[in-house]
Amino acid sequence: MNRQAGRHPRENHGREYLETSAKGLATGQLGLLAIVVIGISTIAPAYVLTSTLGLTVAEIGVHLPAIFIVGFIPMFLVALAYKELNADSPDSGTTFTWVTKAFGPFVGWMGGWGLLAANIIVLSNLAGVAVDFFYLFLAQLTGNPDLADLTANKLLNILTCLAFMGLAVWVSCRGIRTTRSVQYVLVGFQLLVLTWYTVQAFARIAAGNASGLAFSWEWFNPLGIESFSAFAAGLSLSIFAFWGWDVCLTVSEEATNGRRTSGLAATIAAVAILVIYLLGSIATVMFAGVGDTGLGLNNPDNSENVFTSLATPVMGPFAILLSLAVLSSCGASLQSTFVSPARTLLAMGYYRALPQSFAKVNPRFSSPIYATIFAGVVSAAFYVLMRIISENVLNDTIQALGLMICFYYGLTALACVWYFRASLFSSVRNFIYRLCAPLLGGIGLTVVFLQTAIDSWDPSFGSGSELFGVGLVFVIGIGILLAGALVMMVFYRRNPDFFTGRTLTKDTASLVIPE
Repeated sequence: MNRQAGRHPRENHGREYLETSAKGLATGQLGLLAIVVIGISTIAPAYVLTSTLGLTVAEIGVHLPAIFIVGFIPMFLVALAYKELNADSPDSGTTFTWVTKAFGPFVGWMGGWGLLAANIIVLSNLAGVAVDFFYLFLAQLTGNPDLADLTANKLLNILTCLAFMGLAVWVSCRGIRTTRSVQYVLVGFQLLVLTWYTVQAFARIAAGNASGLAFSWEWFNPLGIESFSAFAAGLSLSIFAFWGWDVCLTVSEEATNGRRTSGLAATIAAVAILVIYLLGSIATVMFAGVGDTGLGLNNPDNSENVFTSLATPVMGPFAILLSLAVLSSCGASLQSTFVSPARTLLAMGYYRALPQSFAKVNPRFSSPIYATIFAGVVSAAFYVLMRIISENVLNDTIQALGLMICFYYGLTALACVWYFRASLFSSVRNFIYRLCAPLLGGIGLTVVFLQTAIDSWDPSFGSGSELFGVGLVFVIGIGILLAGALVMMVFYRRNPDFFTGRTLTKDTASLVIPE
């Protein structure tokens, strides 16, 4: 029997039962503020700033504000496409579901694979940064600097990473309400400390206690970047810096008035993150500069985790709070990021694109526990593999992540144009929101994807690691997409229902069990 979503909890014999969507997810659990907080948590601004500022400066120099603004533009345009698609068909599968409805099951399956791959990569990366800052925090807390070096112990690093992932999976399995409560605390603390860091950096700059650069409006000029390859590499990192707001759409089935609230929350989260990045990057460049020695952002000893070197010079005796903020940022994002792959796997199982075991939802927590644990196991395995292969795992995975993001975001934006093709010119609003914005965003991300793929073939791209003479970034990014095509063909042969259009088409109603 079909069940419509959107009703309130009901009482039955003294026990509360949550009304659920057709997939079994509890509805009406998240309001606008909660979704914005989860969106900011997934983006993880403290983690992003510490892990990408050095890498981005290495590509484009002092033009951080310019590249953040330019990177924001296609992301914002794509966010408008997501908003339109969500208003029409709110579904936890997001890219997978919408691209399938627009372009058919094979392209839709690959879109879902791209989303899953991006989340798997970033989960391993988040856990890696969390390990670094965990031991740094212990060193600062105990006054024993040797503890910070424990992260270099490969076995201990891997075991600690697995412990963090296990904890994040456990919280995620307890449902969206537990996720909401945890995120309020962790995101609030993260934003408070980032504000403190930025204000303190500007205060030291004003007092003449900084060795960085004087502010220049030239930093906002993207034309000052030396080459298009450098621009594309910097843009790819910038896109990664904004990635994660789409989780706001993933929880649309669990939101109050998800058709409207989720899209609005994604827009608010993206704009708030832009402000944080601009202020944080300007303060950091003015305080530390872009040199390759000392505190300079081009110093190889600083580039992977900028805040490890800047915490004490900027915040003095309160440096431990910045380390704790990055740790909480990684922990918060590690936990909230599981929301997206788990619910995408749920949708893929529900529509028979994957085995039906992925469609299982725990009735007590209204949570896709099987899919969540699966995502955790694959992420853990990926981290272990990357840590063994590459000594620069954080650098390489971030670069490869940019490829995944451009692939599935761009595909979703173009799907919006095709899905609404019959109404593109019916009004000025539709012309802007369903044609111009998605088309420009999709083309922009496609160009970045292609340029990054070409450049990453060279082993000098990223950390310099290679496999059989091919850059590791290319191997990770393109290799994962090719692997997805092979896996897709395996599932097509085993269960063709989805691929023959029996479970999901453009006419399939959202939130309703398909006949």
